[in-house]
Amino acid sequence: MTRVAAIDLGTNATRLLVADVEDGRVDEILRRTRITRLGEGVDARRRLLPGPIARVRNVLTDYRRELEELGAERTLAVATSAVRDAENGEAFLGEVEWSYGFATRLLTGDEEAAMTLRGVGPLEPGTVVIDVGGGSTELITESFCTSLDVGSVRLTERYGDDWNAAAAAIRILLPPLEATRVLGVDGTTAELAALGDGLGATLAEIDDVLAWLRSSTQDERRARLVEPDRSEVLAAGVLVLRETLHHLGLDRVDASDRDLLNGAALEAAALPAPGEGEAPPGAYTCC
Repeated sequence: MTRVAAIDLGTNATRLLVADVEDGRVDEILRRTRITRLGEGVDARRRLLPGPIARVRNVLTDYRRELEELGAERTLAVATSAVRDAENGEAFLGEVEWSYGFATRLLTGDEEAAMTLRGVGPLEPGTVVIDVGGGSTELITESFCTSLDVGSVRLTERYGDDWNAAAAAIRILLPPLEATRVLGVDGTTAELAALGDGLGATLAEIDDVLAWLRSSTQDERRARLVEPDRSEVLAAGVLVLRETLHHLGLDRVDASDRDLLNGAALEAAALPAPGEGEAPPGAYTCC
């Protein structure tokens, strides 16, 4: 058994999973999510900005402390859409490695989809996995995957409150695909589930949530959400789910309790063991 930590440097959220991995099984010890909006401004400027980088670094400092206290032997931090799109993305990852001692990996869209599928595990026939991120959305089956440049942060920054324009932009990118079930592995689906039966959401419930998001105040939204800081971009993520369900002719999305982080944990367990005398994660500091 190996205790590992996996970190997702996402466009909207920075997430942590500490888990014990043995024989391909991931037993969760701790899971954390902090909304850091690393991808703020990346769609327009193609650079990670100083403010978002500082937010992520503050969270990584907290995560490093927690994973060390829990005895994680290896840590893998994976980066997705915002870091892919940013001209200074690889430099940012180099700084993360140097400052925190984490192994890092910049994932292509296909690699992100494959790692998510590995984390979710074998799919029932007819299931399509959807991962609505801040910058991109992955659609995944056992034999097909695609990464679309639509996500909650990107759509919000491009279209603001013009939901019709955002929905049209989503529809243009959706590929031909047949499915009998949609499994959501993202924070948007988790929020929808928490607002409803805890298991997922129907199209009717999604429409009700969109109506509530349109009519509610920021304070009212923050009071009801599991992750209040997601409130500013939640509507765009819900639109991606709604348009995907319409595209597939399905009425419901189910929420998964396994996702990209589970796949990253399996990858972390395969990392080389730290060498004798090697500085542990957290031994590095940077200005």
